[in-house]
Amino acid sequence: MSHDSHDSLPRLIYMANQIGAFFESQKHDKAVAGIAKHIKDFWEPRMRAKIEDHIATGGDGLKPLVVESLKTLPPVKRADIPVARPAASLPAHH
Repeated sequence: MSHDSHDSLPRLIYMANQIGAFFESQKHDKAVAGIAKHIKDFWEPRMRAKIEDHIATGGDGLKPLVVESLKTLPPVKRADIPVARPAASLPAHH
């Protein structure tokens, strides 16, 4: 996923809650594991780091099941997140 369109905090909260809604009908432990696995497998480290930071400050807007699921994942190693280059440093397309 491109970080340009998917990493705004409101969008991440919405996406995480949608994933949570999908798994809600399953038994609790299976739902927690399913949400965590989906986010681990499909979210970029930058996206996960942003939602981790949001949870650390209270997690407003996230469903409790989603917060519980995300807390089961190991923290994203911040040093492994690539730094976005400014557009001016990108090569021009001809």
